[in-house]
Amino acid sequence: MSVSAQLVKELREKTGAGMLDCKNALVEANGDIEKAIVILREKGLSKAAKKSGRIAAEGLVESYIHGGGRIGVLIEVNSETDFVAKNEEFKEFVKNMAMQVAASSPKYISKEDVPAEEVEKEREILMHQVMNEGKPEHIAAKIVEGRLEKFYEEVCLLEQPYIREPKIKVKDLLNEKIAKIGENIKIRRFVRYEVGEGIEKKEENFAEEVAKQINK
Repeated sequence: MSVSAQLVKELREKTGAGMLDCKNALVEANGDIEKAIVILREKGLSKAAKKSGRIAAEGLVESYIHGGGRIGVLIEVNSETDFVAKNEEFKEFVKNMAMQVAASSPKYISKEDVPAEEVEKEREILMHQVMNEGKPEHIAAKIVEGRLEKFYEEVCLLEQPYIREPKIKVKDLLNEKIAKIGENIKIRRFVRYEVGEGIEKKEENFAEEVAKQINK
């Protein structure tokens, strides 16, 4: 089928893919732009996979402060070259990842970073929950694995829904950037600070405090 130049232009603006790639994706999707986006994303993932083994030792360290200074994030994202590190799209991606960490408070970057003992502890808790719900034993394990994916979405940055486009995960966005920019990109590390985090806050007993003042 033939597709209009306007539709090709719209898809290109949404994905950043080449004109020919956009046209071919639209033809394959019979003019459905959402399906075409999926097709390009799948092809992008393939391109990204080829680049994922390449060394990325350049990049940026970005900071982000939120809520009038109540939450602060430092994040390091690596690229293969200093040229890409200066690219505006790369800079925007790094900034958005800092905001993602601030908003969603992940503990790890990927599933592989979660300690095995933590995964097993979570799996055990979920199994108890499922059994207490009276689910049949032969499907309990499948239910647990499904809920474990939700656990990963909470604690792993790459598995989280992207805050600006929740229909995709952070890892999907990362792979799109790799395909579009043409270099391997790695989210290497981050740290998130929140005012008062980890401090056991004192609970005030005002009646007791008043009594102390009276009896002085």
